Amino acid sequence: MTSNDNFARIEKIAMALPEAERVDIEAWGGEPSFRVRDKNFVFSPLDGAGMTVKLGKEEALSVVGSNPDAEPTGYGLGRHGWVSVTFARPLEMGDWEEITEWIHTSYTNVAPRKLAQLVFPDAD
Repeated sequence: MTSNDNFARIEKIAMALPEAERVDIEAWGGEPSFRVRDKNFVFSPLDGAGMTVKLGKEEALSVVGSNPDAEPTGYGLGRHGWVSVTFARPLEMGDWEEITEWIHTSYTNVAPRKLAQLVFPDAD
Protein backbone atom coordinates (compact mmCIF):
# COMPACT_ATOMS: atom_id res chain seq x y z
CA MET A 1 0.00 0.00 0.00
CA THR A 2 1.42 3.42 -0.93
CA SER A 3 1.30 6.57 1.14
CA ASN A 4 -1.35 7.96 -1.21
CA ASP A 5 -3.45 4.90 -0.41
CA ASN A 6 -2.98 5.80 3.26
CA PHE A 7 -4.46 9.24 2.66
CA ALA A 8 -7.40 7.79 0.73
CA ARG A 9 -8.09 5.41 3.60
CA ILE A 10 -7.85 8.18 6.23
CA GLU A 11 -10.21 10.28 4.14
CA LYS A 12 -12.70 7.42 3.83
CA ILE A 13 -12.69 6.81 7.60
CA ALA A 14 -13.04 10.51 8.45
CA MET A 15 -15.71 11.29 5.85
CA ALA A 16 -17.91 8.41 7.07
CA LEU A 17 -18.47 10.29 10.34
CA PRO A 18 -21.61 12.42 10.81
CA GLU A 19 -21.36 15.91 9.28
CA ALA A 20 -17.65 15.49 8.54
CA GLU A 21 -16.18 17.62 5.78
CA ARG A 22 -12.82 17.97 4.15
CA VAL A 23 -11.29 21.43 4.09
CA ASP A 24 -7.98 22.04 2.32
CA ILE A 25 -6.11 24.73 4.25
CA GLU A 26 -4.85 27.22 1.71
CA ALA A 27 -2.43 28.86 4.15
CA TRP A 28 -0.73 25.48 4.65
CA GLY A 29 -0.20 24.78 0.97
CA GLY A 30 -3.57 23.05 0.58
CA GLU A 31 -3.01 20.49 3.35
CA PRO A 32 -6.27 18.67 3.99
CA SER A 33 -8.07 18.75 7.30
CA PHE A 34 -11.23 16.98 8.31
CA ARG A 35 -13.75 18.93 10.35
CA VAL A 36 -17.07 18.67 12.05
CA ARG A 37 -18.97 21.94 12.42
CA ASP A 38 -15.81 23.98 11.73
CA LYS A 39 -13.69 22.11 14.30
CA ASN A 40 -10.70 20.11 13.05
CA PHE A 41 -10.40 16.49 14.11
CA VAL A 42 -7.78 15.15 11.64
CA PHE A 43 -4.95 16.67 9.66
CA SER A 44 -3.13 14.58 7.05
CA PRO A 45 -0.88 15.57 4.18
CA LEU A 46 -1.95 14.44 0.72
CA ASP A 47 1.06 12.14 0.55
CA GLY A 48 -0.45 10.10 3.41
CA ALA A 49 2.83 10.02 5.33
CA GLY A 50 1.07 10.53 8.66
CA MET A 51 -1.76 12.25 10.48
CA THR A 52 -2.56 14.42 13.48
CA VAL A 53 -5.49 13.70 15.80
CA LYS A 54 -6.86 15.01 19.10
CA LEU A 55 -6.94 12.42 21.86
CA GLY A 56 -7.67 12.73 25.55
CA LYS A 57 -4.59 13.87 27.46
CA GLU A 58 -4.05 10.48 29.13
CA GLU A 59 -4.51 8.57 25.88
CA ALA A 60 -2.19 10.99 24.07
CA LEU A 61 0.51 10.37 26.68
CA SER A 62 0.04 6.63 26.30
CA VAL A 63 0.24 6.75 22.50
CA VAL A 64 3.36 8.94 22.54
CA GLY A 65 4.95 6.73 25.19
CA SER A 66 4.27 3.45 23.39
CA ASN A 67 4.52 4.37 19.70
CA PRO A 68 7.95 5.48 18.46
CA ASP A 69 6.30 7.08 15.41
CA ALA A 70 4.07 9.37 17.54
CA GLU A 71 4.90 12.69 19.15
CA PRO A 72 3.02 15.57 20.73
CA THR A 73 1.94 18.00 18.02
CA GLY A 74 3.99 21.18 17.81
CA TYR A 75 2.87 24.78 18.35
CA GLY A 76 1.78 23.89 21.90
CA LEU A 77 -1.07 21.70 20.67
CA GLY A 78 0.47 18.57 22.21
CA ARG A 79 -0.37 19.76 25.71
CA HIS A 80 -4.05 19.69 24.69
CA GLY A 81 -3.94 16.07 23.51
CA TRP A 82 -3.01 16.56 19.85
CA VAL A 83 -0.72 13.79 18.61
CA SER A 84 1.13 13.58 15.29
CA VAL A 85 1.87 10.09 13.96
CA THR A 86 4.29 9.39 11.10
CA PHE A 87 3.68 6.28 9.02
CA ALA A 88 7.30 5.16 8.81
CA ARG A 89 6.56 1.62 7.64
CA PRO A 90 3.88 -0.19 5.63
CA LEU A 91 0.64 -0.30 7.63
CA GLU A 92 -1.03 -3.58 8.51
CA MET A 93 -4.66 -4.41 9.34
CA GLY A 94 -4.05 -4.00 13.09
CA ASP A 95 -2.56 -0.56 12.46
CA TRP A 96 -5.72 0.47 10.61
CA GLU A 97 -7.90 -0.66 13.49
CA GLU A 98 -5.91 1.60 15.81
CA ILE A 99 -5.91 4.49 13.32
CA THR A 100 -9.69 4.17 12.93
CA GLU A 101 -10.10 4.28 16.71
CA TRP A 102 -7.89 7.39 16.94
CA ILE A 103 -9.88 9.15 14.20
CA HIS A 104 -13.17 8.27 15.88
CA THR A 105 -11.86 9.40 19.27
CA SER A 106 -10.57 12.66 17.80
CA TYR A 107 -13.96 13.26 16.19
CA THR A 108 -15.83 12.66 19.44
CA ASN A 109 -13.44 15.00 21.28
CA VAL A 110 -14.40 17.96 19.08
CA ALA A 111 -17.92 17.14 17.82
CA PRO A 112 -21.07 18.32 19.56
CA ARG A 113 -22.31 15.77 22.08
CA LYS A 114 -25.26 14.53 19.96
CA LEU A 115 -22.99 13.81 17.00
CA ALA A 116 -20.31 12.22 19.20
CA GLN A 117 -22.91 9.85 20.65
CA LEU A 118 -23.66 8.58 17.16
CA VAL A 119 -20.08 7.28 17.01
CA PHE A 120 -19.75 6.05 20.60
CA PRO A 121 -23.34 5.62 21.91
CA ASP A 122 -22.20 4.73 25.45
CA ALA A 123 -20.14 7.93 25.85
CA ASP A 124 -21.44 10.59 28.18
